[in-house]
Amino acid sequence: MSGANDPKPCGLRERKKARTRAAIRQHALRLFLEQGYSATTVEQIAEAAEVSPSTFFRYFPTKEDVVLQDDFDIIAIEKFEAQPADIHPVAALRAAVREALADASPEQLAEFRELNRLTVSVPELRSRALDSFVDSVAMIADVVAKRAGRDPTDFAIRTLAGAVVGVGLSVMMTAMDDPSADVLELMDSGLAYLEAGLPL
Repeated sequence: MSGANDPKPCGLRERKKARTRAAIRQHALRLFLEQGYSATTVEQIAEAAEVSPSTFFRYFPTKEDVVLQDDFDIIAIEKFEAQPADIHPVAALRAAVREALADASPEQLAEFRELNRLTVSVPELRSRALDSFVDSVAMIADVVAKRAGRDPTDFAIRTLAGAVVGVGLSVMMTAMDDPSADVLELMDSGLAYLEAGLPL
């Protein structure tokens, strides 16, 4: 999901690539909604987006990546790095997520919700998402360690990063139980709960 404060592509080629990537995802989501995820092929997505299958694979290594890869993490990290240095990393993460969501258009938020709905409802996507959590821990540990002036392999840093990813896992499980749940509100609530020290 892209926000209004995305880094602007610096040339025509970069802008064209960004438009092509967005078009592929938009057509893929439309086809997933119309005929189901499993029934939709890469060839159908490519045809709808007016690109070749080989072009599709330059942007998304697999069909699953159309759903699981988005730009939200990049945007949230940039906003996290811009937060005041004197606030706790979890508070900074929560603020970064809120700001990234606030910058998104209604269409982008709707797309983000649809991506999450697919992730929790399609078994192969759910499995891939669980596999990616280890990568997410490493990514969050890197940015938190940089902010704290510590090593990303520091156990405390990894534990904090794991707790943040645990919030994401909790959101996914809640969305599986209640498909009508608002994943954006759940994420903010989960980070707020983590920020408060996980009181029971």
